[in-house]
Order: sequence, then structure tokens, then C-alpha cells
Amino acid sequence: MSKELEQIGWSMPDLASRVALDLEDGWFVNLGIGLPTLVADYIPEGKEIILHSENGLLGLGPKPEPGEEDWDLVNAGKEPITLRPGGAFFSQSESFAMIRGGHLDAAVLGAFQVSQYGDLASWKLPNATLGRVGGAMDLTAGSKRVFLFMQHTSKLGPKIVEECTYPLTTPRCVDRIYTNLAIIDVTEDGLLVLELAPGVTFEYVQERTAAPLKVHADLKTEIIGVQL
Repeated sequence: MSKELEQIGWSMPDLASRVALDLEDGWFVNLGIGLPTLVADYIPEGKEIILHSENGLLGLGPKPEPGEEDWDLVNAGKEPITLRPGGAFFSQSESFAMIRGGHLDAAVLGAFQVSQYGDLASWKLPNATLGRVGGAMDLTAGSKRVFLFMQHTSKLGPKIVEECTYPLTTPRCVDRIYTNLAIIDVTEDGLLVLELAPGVTFEYVQERTAAPLKVHADLKTEIIGVQL
């Protein structure tokens, strides 16, 4: 990532908080490996979001304080987690039955690439000799909504493209994209920018996106701390 991108837009904790705001009360939500796990730390007080991990956990809480980790209690990325009151753990087969049965209201996942049509590539980089789809294929097919949580670009270039060039996880599955620069909906009419990060313009985002973007009629933007 360039130094420029490190200094502009939402930080990853800020973006996690923004994603958490859009999760509705009572939803069952899977958090994918990597950046999406940050969302668990920012669920608003008083909002009941039941977090799911495909290794067989329901009711995840925020990350434990340093020194309070229980390494028998980890998420799918083998990171230590806490369990909220009423939480449960069970077999992985039961966990995937929940996913494949359509019981998850949303999945928050990472991505290597996403196309303007909502195609997702999340399991193998170009020229990589290793890679596996894993649970992402089930999550994108079985969840009612798929939200992506990612950096807008990588060292390889834009991550939002017209057509994915990496191996696909699932075609036309993504509903919304959250990046450090913007929040973008995938619609039948194309990619619709809903919200811009502080200090970011639409033109700045378009320059870093390899697919055409459209502006939502009620676009939210914040320039130098002033809501416009």
C-alpha cells in the first residue's frame, strides 16, 4: 500500500465500526478471516448481532484483553475470541449446515478482487502455487447478504475491476463493498457510491477503481470534518 493511501480515508478500525453500524439488530452474521474479524470489537452497545464462525461458534464477542486469551476458544483464523452469554460451540458440520441452510443474514468477507457485477475472487492470487476456496464458497452462496471489507487497492493495483482476472470464489454474489475510501453498492445498474470517507472525493475514488462508478443521489461525504 502506498504512503498516500495510508494517510487518507478510514482506518481499518474506523471502517469496522462503520460496517457494524449497518448490521441490523437480530442478524446472524459470519465474519471472515482477516480484516472482517475487527467488526466484532465494534458492535454498538444495545444492538444484538449474533456472530458466527465456520469452525463451529455462535455468539462471538470482542477480542480478549492481552493475557486473557483462551487458546481453546478461537475463530476460523485461529485468533483468540470471547463468547457472549448464551453463545455456543458445536461441530463444523453443524456450522456448515447453518450456512448452507440459508440461516445467515450476512457474511462480511475480504477480497482480492471484486467485479462491477459483484463477482468475488478471494482465494488465489496470480501466480500463487497455493490456495483453496475454503468456506468462502459456502458463505457467499448461502448468506442472504455478502458485504466486503477491504482496502480499496493493493500493491498489484485496483481491487474493484470490470472483470475479475483471478480465480472466482462465487459469481454475482456481492451486495456491498466497504473500503478505506468509500462504501459502494453493487446494483443492476452498476457500482453506486453511497458514502465517501473523510477527505476523499468521488474523483479520487474513481481514479483508483478499474470499473465505472456512479454517484448515489444522497451521497454522503465529509471534507475536513464538515458534513456536506
